[in-house]
Amino acid sequence: MPTTPTVTLDDVLAAQEVLTDVLTPTPMEFSQALTDRTGVPIYLKCENLQRAGSFKMRGAFYRMSRLTDEEKRRGVVAASAGNHAQGVALAARLLGIEATVYMPNGAAMPKLAATKGYGATVIQVGATIDDCIVEALAFEKEHGAVFIPPFDHHDIVAGQGTCGLEIIDQVPDVRTVLVCTGGGGLLAGIATAVKGLRPHVKVVGVQAEEAAAYPRSLAVGHPVPVSSMNTMADGIAVGRPGDVPFGIVAEIVDGIETVSEQAIARAVLFLAERAKQVVEPAGAAATAHLMDLGLEACERYEGPVVAVISGGNIDPLLLLRIIRQGLTVAGRFLQLQVKVPDRPGELVGVLALLAGEGCNVLEVQHHRRVVGLKVQEVAISLNLETMGHEHSTRVVEALRERGYSVDHG
Repeated sequence: MPTTPTVTLDDVLAAQEVLTDVLTPTPMEFSQALTDRTGVPIYLKCENLQRAGSFKMRGAFYRMSRLTDEEKRRGVVAASAGNHAQGVALAARLLGIEATVYMPNGAAMPKLAATKGYGATVIQVGATIDDCIVEALAFEKEHGAVFIPPFDHHDIVAGQGTCGLEIIDQVPDVRTVLVCTGGGGLLAGIATAVKGLRPHVKVVGVQAEEAAAYPRSLAVGHPVPVSSMNTMADGIAVGRPGDVPFGIVAEIVDGIETVSEQAIARAVLFLAERAKQVVEPAGAAATAHLMDLGLEACERYEGPVVAVISGGNIDPLLLLRIIRQGLTVAGRFLQLQVKVPDRPGELVGVLALLAGEGCNVLEVQHHRRVVGLKVQEVAISLNLETMGHEHSTRVVEALRERGYSVDHG
């Protein structure tokens, strides 16, 4: 049983009253592409289109709106690599509160710029969020500013829960809700709202495999930190569940699933292509889970299913890398090294073969200094755009049938 205060439906409804004049409901989009892929009706709750680019504004504004006048005069302080930083900064500007945000030295430039643009004082320290939290708490003690946690607070959870109220309003017959999960604030809030209004609806959290603190914590009955994290989904890379959300998740959430890095990359690409949504890796976790299941989803989950896209704050450079990885995972980006005789016309022959197979050649490079290369050979590195795994396999087979030695990654 939870040892911390439980957030109630009434708490979420109270938060909704405060947020009504600040935030507009984010869109709920039906996804025919995911529906066809899974065999169950799928809707996407687009929190990537929320103010400041993620759901974080909900909890940050509600928490800060409940500060006393004296606390507001002292200002607020937070620690974040991105989404929470932007939510706190924007909420502070709207409420007329001075905000200081500690961000790690490796934080993405677009997130730094956005946080500063909303008016917060940004201080970069250390390499991790843990380093930033230490400095933020020291700042709180020295200057009296109120620390605004990213997920581990009653008001934060209640604010995030307003997303669940919108889900019920937009898809009244929803039967399953999948929520991207890090520390658990969004999952706990949505579960509180959804279960309070529709007790029969299944609510499931989805974590990145490389930062999944909830499965083990739930197994032992209390929050347990993970020993290490290595995921592109920095928005849900939380090493330990929050005490407040953990109590709620343990009591009313129906399960936690995990997804691989490859699945997340594939989902980011899928959402960009088929849903026309720019989504950060953390925000694609629920979609990645559905894509992993494929047609098994209709056996696992009753529809309609709502998958929450929790955020869209992604560095364009990271997006480029993810798209490339996603194309590779989907079999649409093929890297080859072909060894051919070093004589005139061989490159033309290779390119003609590829053209005949319907490939789009993106890059070509000659290499004469490759380990294992014979004196009379040259290695040709090729980056190709293909139509999928079957097409890629046919291309490699065609090259080998022509007598070429082919290595591919």
